[in-house]
Amino acid sequence: MTGRTNRISAEMRKEISDILQRDLKDPRIPELISVVSVDLSRDFRYAKIYISMIGNPEEKQNALEGLRSAAGFIRREIGQRIKVHHTPELIFEIDSSIEYGVYMSELINRTLKDDETKN
Repeated sequence: MTGRTNRISAEMRKEISDILQRDLKDPRIPELISVVSVDLSRDFRYAKIYISMIGNPEEKQNALEGLRSAAGFIRREIGQRIKVHHTPELIFEIDSSIEYGVYMSELINRTLKDDETKN
């Protein structure tokens, strides 16, 4: 990514986080949701927004549906807050890397405890 793309991605990440916390009132979207990253296409037409949240698969799917239904509102807000030639179409994806990291950490801790009890 270029420097400009990185700057716009970072600004979009910040603004989308703000919109999700303050402006969105959909009950399907949990209060504890975070925007992990934003990947912009080269032509700035599309933006993949990776989100992370705590919950079971059904809650995550409901939140994703809520975000997809609110994409037009979020896009309009982004267009008003960030000055770009074309406001990208927003594509929401669930990022499970944080959960995977927690899972791996738990496995490591269990292994270390098992090694301690063996010695």
